[in-house]
Amino acid sequence: MKPFTERTITIIKQIPEGHIMTYGQVARTAGNPRAARQVSRILHSMSSKYQLPWHRVVNAQGRIAFQDEEKAAVQRNLLENEGVLVLHNKVSLETYQYVNHEPYESI
Repeated sequence: MKPFTERTITIIKQIPEGHIMTYGQVARTAGNPRAARQVSRILHSMSSKYQLPWHRVVNAQGRIAFQDEEKAAVQRNLLENEGVLVLHNKVSLETYQYVNHEPYESI
């Protein structure tokens, strides 16, 4: 497994319940600020295998990124079950965004 993928998995696993991160934020934290789409692919292909809390990752505006309403509803329900308020498929980044101020190496 590539180092970026390993770091991404570690970061996503550490998002606390009731908080979210954006795809770009995960990519920056993992060391590649231009890899938001790669984070999306990692989530899509590895969430089950690594038991990732995929529902805690949203787009840069705080929106649920799924176009499919059924998948969006699953993510919305999982977030709401953790106490995250989701209005019109959007989460307040100001309220719920997890910010780890430590550099990756200390995660």
